[in-house]
Amino acid sequence: MRQRKARIPMLLTGMMLFSAMLAACGGNNGGSGNGGGTSNAGNASNSGNTSSAGTNDGGNAAKEEEVTLKFYFGGDKKAATDEVWSAISDYVKSKGLNVKFNINFIPFTDFKDKMLVMAASGDNWDMNFDGDWLSYKQMAAKGSYMSLNELLPKFAPNLYSKYQEQGTLSAATVNGQIVGLPWTMKMNQRLYAGWRSDLTEKAGIPVAKDSIKTIDDVDSLLHQLKQAYPNEKLYRSTPLPIYMIRDEWVDLNFHGLGFYLNDPKLTVQPVEQQPFYLEAVKRAKSWYDDKLINRDAMIDKEDGAAEWRNGKTLLTQTSHEWANADPGFSDPSFKAEFSLLYPDKKQVNRTPLANVVAINRNSKHADRVLRFLDLVETDQKLYDLLQYGIEGKTYALDGETAIYPDGMDTTTSNYMEWGGQWAFWKPQFMRPTSTYPKDFWVHEAEFAAEPENVNSPVDGLFIAEDKMKNELAKRDQASDETSKPMEFGIVKDPDKEVNAYIEKQKNNGLDKILAETQKQIDAYLATQSNK
Repeated sequence: MRQRKARIPMLLTGMMLFSAMLAACGGNNGGSGNGGGTSNAGNASNSGNTSSAGTNDGGNAAKEEEVTLKFYFGGDKKAATDEVWSAISDYVKSKGLNVKFNINFIPFTDFKDKMLVMAASGDNWDMNFDGDWLSYKQMAAKGSYMSLNELLPKFAPNLYSKYQEQGTLSAATVNGQIVGLPWTMKMNQRLYAGWRSDLTEKAGIPVAKDSIKTIDDVDSLLHQLKQAYPNEKLYRSTPLPIYMIRDEWVDLNFHGLGFYLNDPKLTVQPVEQQPFYLEAVKRAKSWYDDKLINRDAMIDKEDGAAEWRNGKTLLTQTSHEWANADPGFSDPSFKAEFSLLYPDKKQVNRTPLANVVAINRNSKHADRVLRFLDLVETDQKLYDLLQYGIEGKTYALDGETAIYPDGMDTTTSNYMEWGGQWAFWKPQFMRPTSTYPKDFWVHEAEFAAEPENVNSPVDGLFIAEDKMKNELAKRDQASDETSKPMEFGIVKDPDKEVNAYIEKQKNNGLDKILAETQKQIDAYLATQSNK
């Protein structure tokens, strides 16, 4: 699982994209509805559909025409991917589903933009991974995903029953239409500071586990690391996410808007007008000037998790998941310690939309995609194939634990830990691995249930953009051009430039954006209070 971009540019590049790719394992939404989704659902249910609902058996595979399902996931395509999915095809055919798979990967740094372009071009594919930290909200807002209201219970009754039991489909429902299939995990993504403890020990830097709790603590450790290792790349994240936790700010993941958890009215505000934003820009400038933050951090497209594993960064922002999982360091001499930042502050848990799969509105084989997903929900052998691959080739079993074959590890994996797998995670089938030991996810759920970790009061909200789309386009453009450099410290006069940015956004129709967003949030909260 790995989470990492709303339009407040580097909240995600610095926090979510990295945490997400690190953690990824990874709400509220912006959209104008999904008017086209309903009609397409009807077409999809009739096109390529030669099987009856909920029927997957070997006899039917011989009766229905073979089709190829085209899927897109995030990250790098691992060496054995096609071989594994060929085995998956053989297996599901034995269960009555006559399909092959065309599996494609898009690097996470390009994923959002490429998916939006593909959808706008009317490209044909069947299913893709997505999340509220990637392109899900924009894709759903533009009607790029198929409505599944009728198809889901018909062709994936077991999966539908699980969603009904958990009550998670509401988060993926837009104007009454189910347009995404969320994961079923419970997590919190609050920030930890992680550092290379082998290097702090070597340099004689006194830093104990759980001792780094504030932005000043992070600042002090960065300066000590710089003094001890002046030629090393230290850090690639902005300080902004740390300030957000300190002040209990909830990012709506909607064009740089948010609210404070301690505000009972949930008053929507722009992030650039918050006092912590100017603080963060000033801190980022000091880090940039002192060369504490990597010079290429703003444009670095390398996987942050890979850089951490390979020793290319000495300090990282990460999550409870990766503070406790095995990071798979490329060198066994590497060691790390972690500390929860602002442990007394509240933060919202991850939304069901952190990791989803969705069906392209142009898919001609939605029924087969859903039948495949229903098999994944009910079949341990298929789940093992999907998650771990081919036993002896991509993984081995040590009792019930899925481990890497001899001579292979996280950095050289030919299949396991592939990007996008997280949307398929099924607690009933998950095996312990070298990364996640026995009962790991039980402890993750326990952490999410701690008093400081709370569910978002707007979890499941989808904000329609149609009445403010021109103003949002202007806001996004200004954000891309101006706020990103400031958040990485590439700024001469923080006070002057932040104030100029605030005025620029006001002139882009901010009042209209705030009024319409607040109206939708208030209406959503009213419906929740009536339940």
